[in-house]
Amino acid sequence: MRYAVLAVVTLAVTGCAEVVKPDTKMARSIPGAQTDGTFIIAGSGKPVVVFQSGFQEGKDSWHKVLPEIARTHQVFAYDRPGHGDAQFRKGRRDPCAIAAEERALLRSKGVNPPYVLVGHSLGGLYQYVFAKMYPQDVAGVVLLDPTHPRHLETLKKESPGSAAMLSVIRAVGFSQSDKAEFDDQAKCLDSINMRQPVSAPVELLVSGRFRSEEKGDFEKAVKRLRQDWLKILGISEYRTVWDSGHYIQDENPAAVLAAIRNVVRKR
Repeated sequence: MRYAVLAVVTLAVTGCAEVVKPDTKMARSIPGAQTDGTFIIAGSGKPVVVFQSGFQEGKDSWHKVLPEIARTHQVFAYDRPGHGDAQFRKGRRDPCAIAAEERALLRSKGVNPPYVLVGHSLGGLYQYVFAKMYPQDVAGVVLLDPTHPRHLETLKKESPGSAAMLSVIRAVGFSQSDKAEFDDQAKCLDSINMRQPVSAPVELLVSGRFRSEEKGDFEKAVKRLRQDWLKILGISEYRTVWDSGHYIQDENPAAVLAAIRNVVRKR
């Protein structure tokens, strides 16, 4: 029952079915990396590759990808407030606020554009919004199983039982930071013109393996929303990583590395 409940929570928020907790700290393994525990800057070379993690995750979720990219590019990843090693602070936690926060943090650390934005799950939605708000800063976008702008809305309509259970788990099982990001995940999106495609090159990777608890209505909804992502992003196709579940960067890092390099070549 415990695992079933956790699955409902993660599916409803981001389309994931498990939480990966790497046992390594990237900064320790990359010579010359800068960090205060809440962010990492490493490598050199433009464009800068900027990583944004998914729901309940921090920068270490990129431990199989970021060090390799740092060999040829400057890289940046950070812990959002309330995640990883960063303290939670009150305030707006909608995608627009988080995109603005990310941009301000990059500039405060002297990490200047152009950026290739890489985002997983809910972090993919945040990077999409960043690209829409600040197109002049963006050289490319790589999204890994991104949370659709209407993911939660769709789940409530098409899987009401899961949505009802989710409301209970949110009340008793989410941290303050989790609640803030969960509650605000669709706020501000009406201000984003999603009819206008992203102006930079885009790579969209989606998982090919669904777990048993993801089968049925949820899987159907996710696949339909993936088709809608093509229209939103202005691309003709996405790449299915058939041997991977939701955590593509952990289960098939080579696919993520290839997608980042493809975007860099296209810019």
